[in-house]
Amino acid sequence: MKKSIILLLLLVPFLQLFSQQESQYTQYMYNTMTMNPAYTGTRDVPSVFGLYRAQWIGLDGAPKTANFSIESPITKNGQGLGLSIINDEIGPSTETTLALNYSYPIQLSAAVKLSLGISASVDFFKIDYSELTIYDPDDPYLSGVMTETSPNVGAGIYLYSDKWYFGLSVPQFLETKFFDDVQISVASQQMHFYAIGGYVFNLNDSTQFKPAAMIKVVKGAPIAVDLSANFLFIEKLTLGAAYRWDASVSGMAGFQITSGLNIGYAYDYDTNNLGNYNAGSHEIFLRFDLFTATKYRLVTPRFF
Repeated sequence: MKKSIILLLLLVPFLQLFSQQESQYTQYMYNTMTMNPAYTGTRDVPSVFGLYRAQWIGLDGAPKTANFSIESPITKNGQGLGLSIINDEIGPSTETTLALNYSYPIQLSAAVKLSLGISASVDFFKIDYSELTIYDPDDPYLSGVMTETSPNVGAGIYLYSDKWYFGLSVPQFLETKFFDDVQISVASQQMHFYAIGGYVFNLNDSTQFKPAAMIKVVKGAPIAVDLSANFLFIEKLTLGAAYRWDASVSGMAGFQITSGLNIGYAYDYDTNNLGNYNAGSHEIFLRFDLFTATKYRLVTPRFF
């Protein structure tokens, strides 16, 4: 009964939803282009990234997120182009977002760059009412499959050097209402404001320490604050921890398999009441940097 009540509050689409949160990530420091288009191409090498997140294990209909992206510098001065595909499944609803990102860098000094980015995206939103147990199966508003398509635009700035970074972004400016012709089933996509930053400290010849933070603000939901701390040992092994304000604690681990291939894993444990009804969240990613000796050069693995 308790699980059913929680699931009802979180997922049931025929309650009016005032805002819909964008995808949540624990390893956001490796997935920056998804939140900020200005990050596109700043790694100076073509990169392919894939992530899968299973949230709140043990709850029926809990969120599942798959993310794939590819990005690359496309000019000598570092302009970047990237494509990302995000698929979110929450209960009977599925949202797929395709986004094309472009960035333009400005050299502010010998060590500091400012990148300006824009994105154009399309959201495909679907609700399959057959996956719900409905009191009145003959209700015409709660039967079959309903779909919506919505375009959007976003922008961001990303200031960075070899040691630190700071970014501000709004991935989607347009506020969209899905199924607003059906008054008992309204979901709205609100603007999300992101601030992200981090710094890399060289503790010794073989150890680096990077604290990082992300703040997410959206109308109709509490401010989300993520704090993390990662240690990189001998440019191979990453170990760290994270805290999501008033929500969860996390452990993170990663390994640089080759100079171009990196794998990472995170486990979240909910510190609020929801933690009593699920077995935590799992998140895994793979990142592959493509480079050649003539056009691209990757001296050491990037920590962000």
